[in-house]
Amino acid sequence: MPASPLADTVPAELASALRTGPFHVALRAAIAARRLPLQRVRHHLARHGVSVGVTSLSYWQQGARRPQRAESLRAVRALEEILDLPEESLIRLLARTDDCPDGERPPARSYRSLVEAADVLQALLGELGSPLDGGLHTVGHHERVRIGAARELLGRDSEHIVRAHRDGVDRYVAIHHGDPDCAPERTRVLALDNCRTGRVRWHHDTGVLVAELLFDVRLRAGETHMFRYGFEDGTAGPSGEYFRGFSFAGGQYALQVRFAKGALPVRCHRFTQHSAAAPRVGRRELTLTGSHRSVHLVEPQVRAGIVGIEWDWE
Repeated sequence: MPASPLADTVPAELASALRTGPFHVALRAAIAARRLPLQRVRHHLARHGVSVGVTSLSYWQQGARRPQRAESLRAVRALEEILDLPEESLIRLLARTDDCPDGERPPARSYRSLVEAADVLQALLGELGSPLDGGLHTVGHHERVRIGAARELLGRDSEHIVRAHRDGVDRYVAIHHGDPDCAPERTRVLALDNCRTGRVRWHHDTGVLVAELLFDVRLRAGETHMFRYGFEDGTAGPSGEYFRGFSFAGGQYALQVRFAKGALPVRCHRFTQHSAAAPRVGRRELTLTGSHRSVHLVEPQVRAGIVGIEWDWE
């Protein structure tokens, strides 16, 4: 029997991973076979004119994220050269959808990625000198998420009512966590009503962005403020979920997800989690409205934890 073409160029274990996948297993095997630390891989990619962080590379080889943006696919092609792999050997594995149990549905963020994002968030809030609640409690929060024709997270808008629980509060720090492989540095912050944009900080590898929204008044304890803001994203690949974490109990939260015409999911579910480490519970299918192409959920009184909507593509 003639030898496989891969057998002439790569070790047997790596050749098997490149044949059968999935992508993250093959990438991990290739990096291990070449005995390159991720920092060196990142350096080689930079010499090829591609910027990818060590955290992203780690996510890729763990299966926590899959390269999806054009820049990330350029990185994968460069990795084939850097790791001395046959041309298209990694790219073709990315084209497979049977590695995920839900077909084309992008995998949910891993617990590790959520923990790392939480650590990054704490650091960014520290740079702004902002405590987690900022001296404000949420009375009501209505959020509208827009999914584009390429199934990407185009952006989201928020109408927010807050009540100060101490004197002198004059700002709110909004948090945006983009989909895997997003580019937070290209995300636009929109101060739409009763606020203006202050300092903005982001972390590329985790996709976390924080933005100060400045009020024109200093609130006294017990006073309320109503304002509106948004984020224009559209920098990542297909989106499969949107969720919001709450560190404290609060008022009403409503979430609407609207899909572009011609890019409708086959099913949608709402879910809750007690924490990032907990399983998703309370799953209930949501009916997609015809002409408005949207689904929504309403939590009359939010509790600490996570609430969101996930969807499957055909």
